[in-house]
Amino acid sequence: QVQLVESGGGLVQAGGSLRLSCAASGSGFSLLGMGWYRQAPGKERELVASITSGGNTNYVDSVKGRFTISRDNAKNTVYLQMSSLKPEDTAVYYCNADVRTYSGSYYPSWGQGTQVTVSS
Repeated sequence: QVQLVESGGGLVQAGGSLRLSCAASGSGFSLLGMGWYRQAPGKERELVASITSGGNTNYVDSVKGRFTISRDNAKNTVYLQMSSLKPEDTAVYYCNADVRTYSGSYYPSWGQGTQVTVSS
């Protein structure tokens, strides 16, 4: 099974920046689409940004122009650069990846989540 491990969360003041990283470990796999989700207290988990294996990106409207998703396929890692952070960006951020094994199966993998807190 592929494991995703996030890092880079923390406490930041409004207007500040953070960079989240998510590294996949395991063997016998390749990563297809990858994405970052977030879940704030009392709210449903939402897709924040996604990136295909070819590098095409998509963002939820609330983060467009402020967040940038990227990936390093050689390192099996996806990043989320967050700038101009707002208190409403406060949430637990989860990494997600669609995994394809060399044996031909597919499944989604999730990280454990990393807390991002933006103070006003």
